[in-house]
Amino acid sequence: MRTKYLNLHVVNGLFWSVIRYLLLIGLAFLILYPLLVKLSNSFMSPQDLIDGTVRFIPRQFTWFNYQTVIEYTSFFKGLWNTFGISLLSGVLQMLVCTMVGYGLARFNFKGRGIVFALVVLTILIPPQTYMISLYMKFSFFDIFGLLSSVTGGTVRLMDSVWPMAILSIIGFGFKNGLYILIMRQYFKNIPKELEEAAYVDGSGLFRTYSMIILPLSISMMITVFVFSFSWQWTDSYYSSMFFSQIKLLSNSLLVGFQGLMLDGATIGLKPGQPLTSTLTNTMSLLIIIPLIILYLFAQKYLVEGIEHSGIVG
Repeated sequence: MRTKYLNLHVVNGLFWSVIRYLLLIGLAFLILYPLLVKLSNSFMSPQDLIDGTVRFIPRQFTWFNYQTVIEYTSFFKGLWNTFGISLLSGVLQMLVCTMVGYGLARFNFKGRGIVFALVVLTILIPPQTYMISLYMKFSFFDIFGLLSSVTGGTVRLMDSVWPMAILSIIGFGFKNGLYILIMRQYFKNIPKELEEAAYVDGSGLFRTYSMIILPLSISMMITVFVFSFSWQWTDSYYSSMFFSQIKLLSNSLLVGFQGLMLDGATIGLKPGQPLTSTLTNTMSLLIIIPLIILYLFAQKYLVEGIEHSGIVG
């Protein structure tokens, strides 16, 4: 009887293991299939794209699609600009959101509930509602009227890194509300006894924060940086609003092959042709390759940070 029960237990465990693996394989297929199709088509020649017998394996392997995209979209220039802006935003948002999250998690002050509510509102309110205000603010930038009183006019900050830097410093950058919530939740899970012991030993607030809290928060800070860097890398909302004259990868993908044709009309292609969509997909692959490399190096800290955040479980 006991042997029969053990056999049933083994069979039951094996059955549910197979079900779990089938679900994981199905989900992985749904996620990876579009990416694999784009990757396969990016190496196909124009003849392969219109040949119905060619599906996933190119008959005429070619680098034409990548060469065309890199040549006619100024890819490397856009790559450098995008990297600089994403790195600046990622570092500033990581530092600012860590500090704000720590303050909301540890200190009781008047108006803390209001500040927390404002942080939540930055997540709930669509950015399109204040798009015009942001555009006008940075087109005619002034600080409480001080610049106009001294210089007699305002300063135009569009097509520079200043809008993203200022928004990141004041905690109003892209997805900053989410990063603050992540850091706040993480700091609430750190025992207060660590800080109290440091205060008893004579350590001040800033020394405790820099010497004890920050080293414990490395994984979460890297998680916030990866999120900030990757979302800024593919952002088209702020990029199209602030950087109309600066070449960015997200702007190139936003206009698609239409913009590519404006720079390289000698290709002789028109919208709607198979190669047109293939070139757009090739451009999207080139954009996400740096993000894949970043995730490969940061995946350990990313998984550890999400696990310790307490937001998911």
